[in-house]
Amino acid sequence: MIKSFDLGELLLLAAIWGASFLFMRLGAHEFGAIPMAALRVIGASAFLLPLLAARQGLAELRRDWRPLLVVGLLNSALPFALYSYAALSITAGLSSILNATTPLWGALVAWAWLRQGLSASRILGLAIGFAGVAFLAWDKASFKPGGSGWAVLACLLATLCYGIAANYTKRRLSQCSPLTVATGSQFSAALLLAGPAAWLWPAAAPSAGAWASVAALALLCTGIAYILYFRLMQRIGPTNTIAVTFLIPVFAVLWGWMFLAEAFTAPMALGCAIVLLGTALALGLLPRPRR
Repeated sequence: MIKSFDLGELLLLAAIWGASFLFMRLGAHEFGAIPMAALRVIGASAFLLPLLAARQGLAELRRDWRPLLVVGLLNSALPFALYSYAALSITAGLSSILNATTPLWGALVAWAWLRQGLSASRILGLAIGFAGVAFLAWDKASFKPGGSGWAVLACLLATLCYGIAANYTKRRLSQCSPLTVATGSQFSAALLLAGPAAWLWPAAAPSAGAWASVAALALLCTGIAYILYFRLMQRIGPTNTIAVTFLIPVFAVLWGWMFLAEAFTAPMALGCAIVLLGTALALGLLPRPRR
């Protein structure tokens, strides 16, 4: 049974991560995808590194820098840049719904790489989840100028990166503390993105509002959110914590409607329901009928 305090933190985490899609929409047009992603991880690193140093974790960071570099690439640098690119042409709500497919990719990667078995219900869940993605992307999969096909593809590639990173972390970094993984991945991503961001820095100076969006992404949606996430993992376990996946689209759609006047259509609602149903089945979260 989840305590009311932990439930409150879970809702807070979902609200924060849902807001990340809003902040990307607000800042991506002025900064561009890669500079915005770079600033996000640089700010998060500046927030997390002192916390790790205070807990005497820098030695662990130096010891495992190679796998942390891989996680930084797959769990932060590439996904953040891809979602920032998608924010240029699709709504925050749609990006967040596509983000909910992350556990589906994680299950597929675990099956293909770690040889973890898939039950019939989980295979059904994978099929339903990806059918929901196809339904959502059906009328948007135009790769012509002005179409949103590349943005949808970017979101799906980002979630695939998350799925690979989760399994790689489990395999190579299980001995590391959660704060070390969080800090090391952000710092590694900052190193990887700094050069491309400097090369692609916008010619026109971004506005104060765009800078505020980046600051919120770095400190709130990355630094503080990671601390909340790993605290919940320790207190209520990974199975309960992963429920945040189902709550993020609710808040992302709400923030998009409130602050960007984004519409949430009936087809989007249906596609979201299909994706979340498939994800719940794939994760084994739905109770199976007793014989």
